[in-house]
Amino acid sequence: MIDVHGVVSLSAGYYALVLAATTGITLALLYRMLTRLRRARWIEDTPTSRIRSAAQGLVELKGHLGSGGHTPLVSPLGEIDCLWYRFRVEEYRRSGKNSQWRTVEQGCSERPFLLGDDTGSCWIAPQGAEVHPSRVRRWEGHRRWPAGHALRTGILAGLIGKRYRYTEEWLEDGQLLYALGWFQSHGGGREIIDQHSIARQVIGQWKADYDDLLARFDRDRDGELDMPEWEKVRLAADREAGRQVRARSQAPSVHELGKAPHRGLPFILSDHHEEHLSRRLRRQSFWSLMGLVVSAGITGWLWLAMAG
Repeated sequence: MIDVHGVVSLSAGYYALVLAATTGITLALLYRMLTRLRRARWIEDTPTSRIRSAAQGLVELKGHLGSGGHTPLVSPLGEIDCLWYRFRVEEYRRSGKNSQWRTVEQGCSERPFLLGDDTGSCWIAPQGAEVHPSRVRRWEGHRRWPAGHALRTGILAGLIGKRYRYTEEWLEDGQLLYALGWFQSHGGGREIIDQHSIARQVIGQWKADYDDLLARFDRDRDGELDMPEWEKVRLAADREAGRQVRARSQAPSVHELGKAPHRGLPFILSDHHEEHLSRRLRRQSFWSLMGLVVSAGITGWLWLAMAG
């Protein structure tokens, strides 16, 4: 006999599982559609600033990349000289009749690099950036990490041993870069410095070497600092703090662009032209909308099927 209740229970459980999956896909596509569209609007609506006169906060910059005196980075897969890289290693895996590429290694560089225009230069701290590079290389081999030129590609790689696919993206010295992120300047008298706080830090540093502190300020050599001697310590620390404040105010301005401290603000780096980048993001938003319509339709049909 057929257990009708068991079949119905199994069918309901299957529908619930598929419904949960389609609901998750729908929400993910909605999020992707809105974020891509919002980034495109940020790019289109934010005017380009010059580095020297850029306001503190969210700005759009354009300029050429430089190393800032650092030796070039070497990409881990293709061994390409660059200023920034991102890589991914995928392994081709079979399970019964199914086969797919699974990511086994990935990463990106985090070392700052320099962006310069005709008014000045700005350090780019790439941690947390959404990077859209045009330089992309993809190839296959039979090692988890490619070893120089000892690579087998194409069909041969799939026949001998394991099969891997490598993807590498990078930014080079001298490239034109578009950047949208959080701009901050340090030095040049821009910062408000609390001299009393610095004086307290100086005294704390001096206390760490108490024998030296006694040698400098214990005038009666009794092994202790009395009230008049502590007053001299405070005066000396205040003079040292004043010297440090003057040195900081005379230091040249250093500009930096990075991830905003507030959630929801963009941090985008790209060597594409901003119009090309905006169109690309809008296309991604459009295709996410198309997927959203399909997944929402399936989700609605499943809800009706379960309710029926």
